[in-house]
Amino acid sequence: MKFQIAINLERVDDGLDMSSVARHTLDMVRIADQGGFGLIWSAEHHALEMTIAPNPFQILTWWAPHVKQARLGTAVAVAPYWHPINLAGEAAFTDLITGGRLELGIGSGAYQREFDRMKPGLKQTDGYRHVQEMLPVLKELWKGDYEHKGEFWSFPVSTSVPKPLQKPHPPIWVAARAPVSFDYAVEQGCNIISWPLTRPFSEAEIYKQRFDESLASHPDCKAPVFAMMRHASVYVSESERRRVIDSITRVLGQFENVFRNLGGVVNGFPEQIPLKELSGREQYNEDYLEENLVFGSPEQVIEKLKRYQELGVDEFIYYASMGLDHRQQILSLERFCEHVMPEFT
Repeated sequence: MKFQIAINLERVDDGLDMSSVARHTLDMVRIADQGGFGLIWSAEHHALEMTIAPNPFQILTWWAPHVKQARLGTAVAVAPYWHPINLAGEAAFTDLITGGRLELGIGSGAYQREFDRMKPGLKQTDGYRHVQEMLPVLKELWKGDYEHKGEFWSFPVSTSVPKPLQKPHPPIWVAARAPVSFDYAVEQGCNIISWPLTRPFSEAEIYKQRFDESLASHPDCKAPVFAMMRHASVYVSESERRRVIDSITRVLGQFENVFRNLGGVVNGFPEQIPLKELSGREQYNEDYLEENLVFGSPEQVIEKLKRYQELGVDEFIYYASMGLDHRQQILSLERFCEHVMPEFT
C-alpha cells in the first residue's frame, strides 16, 4: 500500500495569524515529501477559515519548488464552480510549471453553504452532474479545438492554452461515495478517492464493494487506483491523545455546521455545533472516533492500516488537518514517516 497526504491551511479561530499557518503548512509539505509520501493534495474551499484554499492550483505552484519527489494534486477542484476552459487551462499550466507532476482531482463539492455563495440555486447533491459533463470536455480541450453544447456549459470552438505536459493529460481522480460516481470514474478511466468520514470500517467495506461492482460492470475498463482518506494522528501519551480527540471534536462541530447549514459563520469562522445535539451522535463518541479514525500509537496505526491493505485499498490518504496545534501535527507526521510507513514498503 502506498501513501498520500492531504494538507490544508486552517484556522479554528483568529488567535493564529496567517503567516504562521503558511509556514506550518509548508513545513508539513516538506516533511511529507522527504518522508516518502508519493502524492500531496491541496483542496478547494471558499470563505471558510477551517479550510483556506481559494484556488488549489495556486497552492500547488507555491508548494512545487519545495517538493522534490512527490507529485502534486487537487483534492478536489469543485466542478460546479469552474468553467471548463478555465479549469483546463489552469490544470495544464500547473502541470507545465510543476514539470509534469499534476494529478487532477475533481469532485462535486462538499458544503451547501459554499454552493449557496458560489453556485446559488444548486443543491450540493446535484453537483455530480457537473462532474459528469466536465470531464469529457476537459479531455477534448486538452486535445485541441472543441465546441461544446451541454446542459451546464456551452461555448464556441476553443482549446486549452497551454496544453498539459503529460500526455494525453494528467491522471484524473474522482471523489466517489455513491455508486453512480464509482461507475462514472471507472468508465472514464479515472482513479478514485473515497472518504468514509468518521464512520466505521464497514463504510470502507461498502466503498470497496461499490468499486468491485463497478469493475465487474465494466470488464473492458482498466482498474483504476483505489485510494481512501481518513483523519490520521500518531500519539504516544494520554495528554497527546486528549489534544487530538478535543481537536477533531471541535472541527467536526464546525464541519457539521457548514455541511448541514446548521449555524452561523462569522468572518469565515464557523460556529461549533454541539455534537450531542445532532442525530447520529454515536459517530462522534470519543471511543468511536478513536476506533474509526487512524488514531493511536505507531503500533495501533499500523494494525489499522493493515485492515485497509487487506481490504484492497491501493493508496491511503493521511488527512493531516483537524485543528490540532502545529507542534502536535508535526510530531504525528514525523512518527508516521519514521515508524508506520516502513511497515508497508
